[in-house]
This record gives sequence, C-alpha cells and structure tokens, in this order.
Amino acid sequence: MRKIILAGATTATGLVLLMSYPTSTGRTLAHPPADTGASATVPGATGTGPGSTPTPDQPTTAPSAPSAPSAPSGTFTGSAVMTTWGTVQVQVTVTGGQVADAHAIQVPDGNANDAAINSYAVPILEAETVSANSSHIDAVSGATVTSDGYIESLQAALDQAGLQ
Repeated sequence: MRKIILAGATTATGLVLLMSYPTSTGRTLAHPPADTGASATVPGATGTGPGSTPTPDQPTTAPSAPSAPSAPSGTFTGSAVMTTWGTVQVQVTVTGGQVADAHAIQVPDGNANDAAINSYAVPILEAETVSANSSHIDAVSGATVTSDGYIESLQAALDQAGLQ
C-alpha cells in the first residue's frame, strides 16, 4: 500500500513540475521601454531652452528619403546539391522581385524509380516555389530527399537574387 501511495505522489509531483516548466524563452515585453526624455536638436536652430525653434532666416530641410533599391530581375541558378540519390539543382526566373518561374535543371535519374518519383514531385515543387515566392515550401511526400535538395538549391538561387 505504501508503494502505491509513494508512486502516486511521485507521479503527481512530476506532472506538476513538468507543467510548470517554461517552454519558451522568446518572451516579449508587456510594456515598451519608457521615453528617456532625450530630444533631438534641429540643425540651424538657435536658443538654449527646450522650447527653442529655428529662426526664420535659417530654414530647416528634412533629408530626402533614399530611393528604394530596384527589384531584382533575371535568371539565377542555385548550387548543385548532392543528395543520397543524386544531384539536385534549381534555376529561378525573377521578375520585379517576384519568382516568375522555377525549374529543377538537375534531379536524380539513376533508375526508373528515381524518374517516377521526380516526374511526380518536381512539378509540385516548382509550382509551390512560384506560389510561395520563397523557399518556404513543403516537401513532397515520398520524395523527401529530392525535396530537401531542391529547397537547399532554391535558397541558394534566391540568395543570389537578393530574395528570401
């Protein structure tokens, strides 16, 4: 009887400790940091008090905003990724910062099974790439190795294009 009570108490204690363990360290602040009270000075301003304003004979101008960099365009080829079953390499066409087209230019094709798997998986991966406009796509079930190689090569191509 003592053993049963001891086992039950130990289990309950373990569950309480497990449930109270904080699983996430990425906590956000409940309140933003308080203002430090520092104020910026305006170039050309005169006076010494906090209420100082620029004098009329010295106009202030706001700095012009830098122009946005032009969106990348072109064809970019990712690195050739060696997988368990062979090499996978992806080429993307980017137009105006968007993935317009994606092609696997190398896939494992050492046997009929590879060809069958890739003839099914590669069009799905290519369509997902254009749809997602990034390398954040799902692997194709049954073609995990090819999918992983595709995603790695795709990311290299997108890095060349300056995209995510």
